[in-house]
Amino acid sequence: MTEQYARIIIDISHEKVDRTFDYRIPERLSEEVSVGSLVLIPFGKGNAMRKGYVVGITPHADYDKDKIKEIAGIVTDSVTAESLLISLAWWLKEQYGSTMNQALKTVLPVKQKIKPKEKKILRCLLKPEELKKALEEAERKNYKARFRLFQAFMESPMIPYEIAVNQMNLSSATLKPVIEKGLITLESEEVYRNPITLKKSHAQHVLLNQEQQTIVDAFQRDYSENIRKTYLIHGVTGSGKTEVYMELIDRVIQEGKQVIVLIPEIALTYQTVMRFYGRFGSRVSIINSRLSAGERYDQFERARNGDIDIMIGPRSALFTPFSRLGLILIDEEHEGAYKSEVVPRYHAREVAEKRASMQNASLVLGSATPSLEAYTKALRGEYSLFLLTERAKKDSRMANVWVADLRQELKEGNKTIFSRPLKEKMEERLAKKEQIMLFINRRGYANFVSCRSCGDAIRCPHCDVTLTLHNNRSLVCHYCGHTIPMPNECPSCGSPYIANFGVGTQKIEQMTKKMFPSARILRMDLDTTKKKGGHEEILTAFSEGEADILIGTQMIVKGHDFPNVTLVGVLAADLSLYTPDYRGAERTFQLLTQAAGRAGRDEKPGDVVIQTYSPEHYAITTAASQDYPAFYEQEMVFRRMMKYPPANVLLTIQFSSKNEEALISASEAVAAYVTPLAEKEMVQTIGPSEASVYKINDIYRKILYLKHVNYDILIKIRDQIDGFSENRPDLFDLVLIQYDFS
Repeated sequence: MTEQYARIIIDISHEKVDRTFDYRIPERLSEEVSVGSLVLIPFGKGNAMRKGYVVGITPHADYDKDKIKEIAGIVTDSVTAESLLISLAWWLKEQYGSTMNQALKTVLPVKQKIKPKEKKILRCLLKPEELKKALEEAERKNYKARFRLFQAFMESPMIPYEIAVNQMNLSSATLKPVIEKGLITLESEEVYRNPITLKKSHAQHVLLNQEQQTIVDAFQRDYSENIRKTYLIHGVTGSGKTEVYMELIDRVIQEGKQVIVLIPEIALTYQTVMRFYGRFGSRVSIINSRLSAGERYDQFERARNGDIDIMIGPRSALFTPFSRLGLILIDEEHEGAYKSEVVPRYHAREVAEKRASMQNASLVLGSATPSLEAYTKALRGEYSLFLLTERAKKDSRMANVWVADLRQELKEGNKTIFSRPLKEKMEERLAKKEQIMLFINRRGYANFVSCRSCGDAIRCPHCDVTLTLHNNRSLVCHYCGHTIPMPNECPSCGSPYIANFGVGTQKIEQMTKKMFPSARILRMDLDTTKKKGGHEEILTAFSEGEADILIGTQMIVKGHDFPNVTLVGVLAADLSLYTPDYRGAERTFQLLTQAAGRAGRDEKPGDVVIQTYSPEHYAITTAASQDYPAFYEQEMVFRRMMKYPPANVLLTIQFSSKNEEALISASEAVAAYVTPLAEKEMVQTIGPSEASVYKINDIYRKILYLKHVNYDILIKIRDQIDGFSENRPDLFDLVLIQYDFS
């Protein structure tokens, strides 16, 4: 039998995942040792028994085979959260093409132990009679500070150290002799940092309508019969998906299980957490990128120790160390934020399916505009499909949608960013003291700055993109952050005739103030939400009626529920429609449908105005009529014809290098190597071609695309490319290859 070796991490403190040790797998354990196993191993000169996690298995050892020690045994009943996550990391590595180290750092996101937060308490050790005597003595000797301390102890035997120092003005010099005499003691305990500062409210239990109750009953019936599968809830905006989610969660945690709730981005956390915390209290926690390192570490520790049952957060929350996971719930499952942009380039929906199957958990996906991938699986019967066709609130109706043709507006002399229908409706709403949301999928003051004399646009010297003008008169690259002041003349020809083109959120804010000078306006984009708590601050202010108009990028149109919003204006529907991406129409439909869903969510009727230069495009017309099936049918015709997902699987191979010549040589060599393999398997190849942004941060990028209906065939070709590149260091030493499946 061929010898096998296990790569083992001794210390799972996460910053040490780079350091593995090779151990021989004895024949008696060969069937039991797998990736993720917790094993006993002799370690160090004294061969002290230590526990370690297996993170890889290989027939090749990186160390002298004669000196390699054997695994002593397997730790029984050792299915820990860490072992499950390490197994998941191995799957990520195999599925998406990364190193094990990259996969481990994805699933074990907290990389080092953070110093714990301590809570200090002063405790009185005196009996009541002794305390009374001590108080009298302090008063007699005029020990004012000590008198205050003993007086406080008369009311409570314990005083928080912070209060003693900050409110009672007691110094360490005052406390030290009292502690040394054994009159009081200073105790400390570790406490978790809690990012949720809300007070628990008594959430009113919502009575579900028939459609909602049907979903809950079907899920609970399956759950009680130990049936675990994936469900897709396709519900129109405002149909009460969150109420359904909470009923499903309630059932699962009553079984002693734990739940992960994924949301697409930080902007949704505030309102979501308020609703979940009101229902489930302190057993809920959150993870997001705005938390401090200490807060993030503590939330994972609380999850690992079983102190919480529900974790809410974006993509990274999927790797919460729950050992009793019973349900993963992905809200707004269609969102692009669920796809990782770094290696391994996983999709949260696919990883959630794998993790759910590993831990015998259910998976629930929800969206008003499901991804074509999820909806296709539902139509095939791979997912159970549930429909919510009506809004949950009885008096709430879907908004009326108006499409404004900007070509006609221009013909009739309107050169402002507001079409006449939108301007009229804004005036009506402001007069009625109702609220308005204006949406544009772009931040910055303008798209770009160019010269009217020579036509050159001012570009980033490090990236193949134009610089964006911001309101502080600076030009910023939105890829690498390169910033320069707005020049007075053209850098190319010296002409003074340079001007900004396009419209961003800052410019819309200025124009809106000019058009409606008495309106109170808030702007929400990446620039105004940089500071911690920025999202909550703006959303709370708008929710409480402190502004009439909220202007923002796509973060304002997803998931928020403002009863007084009765008008939504989509200022430029075409910005996402004509992007160099086969998903352009899908993303446009989703954004417009989500935007339309923000209006008229209560008793007051709502209107939506979509401004576009392409009013006849099916993504616009179907969004205006809120007709997802019609959009799906038309879009799938295009996907099948062009062999794009979900009709086919698309493998994107990205080559990047600071050396342009090396990049070209390597990408063409891979294309030449792949061609006969692709012809044999009937795989369609495109490229290599320049990436849509060819240069970022002085790094050049080329793309090779492979299309086929069979995912396994593309995996096989990817593995062959890996072998080819490893054997040609002359070509690939300066070139990085990355893979992305969709």
